[in-house]
Amino acid sequence: MAGDDVAYEPVSVKSVVAEMKDTAELLIDLSYSAVLLGNDEVAAEVLELEERMDVLQMRARMSLLMAARSPEDAEALAPVLGMVSAAEKISDAAGDIAKVVLEEVGLPEAMRTALPEAVETVVRATVVEGSRFAGETLGELNLETETGVRAIAVRRAGEWLLNPDAETALRADDVVLFRGPDDGVAAVHEAATGHAYEPPEPPESELSDLERAVDSIVLMKDMGELAVDLAYGAVLFDSEEVAREVVELEAEVDALQSRFEAWTLRAASRVEDPVSLRGLVHLARSTEVISDAALEISEGVLRGLPTHPVVDEAVRESDEIVCRVTVAPGSALDGTTIGAQRIKARTGMRVIAVRRTDESEGRDWVVSPGAETKLGAGDVVLAKGTRTGADRFSELAGDE
Repeated sequence: MAGDDVAYEPVSVKSVVAEMKDTAELLIDLSYSAVLLGNDEVAAEVLELEERMDVLQMRARMSLLMAARSPEDAEALAPVLGMVSAAEKISDAAGDIAKVVLEEVGLPEAMRTALPEAVETVVRATVVEGSRFAGETLGELNLETETGVRAIAVRRAGEWLLNPDAETALRADDVVLFRGPDDGVAAVHEAATGHAYEPPEPPESELSDLERAVDSIVLMKDMGELAVDLAYGAVLFDSEEVAREVVELEAEVDALQSRFEAWTLRAASRVEDPVSLRGLVHLARSTEVISDAALEISEGVLRGLPTHPVVDEAVRESDEIVCRVTVAPGSALDGTTIGAQRIKARTGMRVIAVRRTDESEGRDWVVSPGAETKLGAGDVVLAKGTRTGADRFSELAGDE
């Protein structure tokens, strides 16, 4: 595909931007999964998707150039161009992460065993003959509601089915990437494969500096993904407050990058083969690029430029959406915690931020809330997931 000619053709900018957003987010998942699994096939698929993204961004730029006929048009379309550029940067960063696997750059085992918690998430399962999954659609299995686990990709006869939906039927020998909470993915893995999931055990290590470097990358990854989610939320809801949270996250990732470099250099003097740390350096650099791209997505909001209708519709129509609900008095979420209500398992939605409205607690954003985070009437909650999950989440919050 890299050598294919790309000629202008009339396309919907909205559909291209939506596809770029979905592809970029999927690339983040698949690239880190390739590292976690040490899987060349998944890594190769990341590079194929990266090439697809190159074509998408070229078509998007052509269409935007054709649409800009005046200074007013240029001003209105500038944030759209920023989103296109940001998605391309995320794609390139994901490709670099995948190359850590394909080019055998070298990665300490401590990194691979630290990632499962960071990617929450992703397990690779081959559906066996006789599994209750074989012959059933994802909608019929209802995994998201029952377990909080979502199938993010399916590999069948050498081809990947990306963004599987409720109508996607699983078959014996399908290789499926599932993402979700630890207990959920363990149960799903066993149901699909017929044997228990055994997460890798962290190795014994006395290299405290290396451990700190690994921890910093894991935190950078989490913050970078959260920044991307919040950036799209800032655009969707035209919220300068959320956009400023993206700025804070990007600054924190930069600080972590500096600390990572210091710890890696110190660790290099204590390992037998310092070249084995090259993979860490690649991961850190690529993860930092992802947080920079998140800042670029939200830049239009920070500069007071209104969200273009094309962007608004593209974000709303993408595979995973960001929704905002206000907790109603007396609703299921009023006076409880995220963990107590099992929001992820019951709805498939992941809460990414909460804005407090209680005067005693101030009017501040709680970014990346945990299971113990308390919710109350009037709180504004941002969550990410599917449209059906968003509907269930709105019902829980009493925001209809």
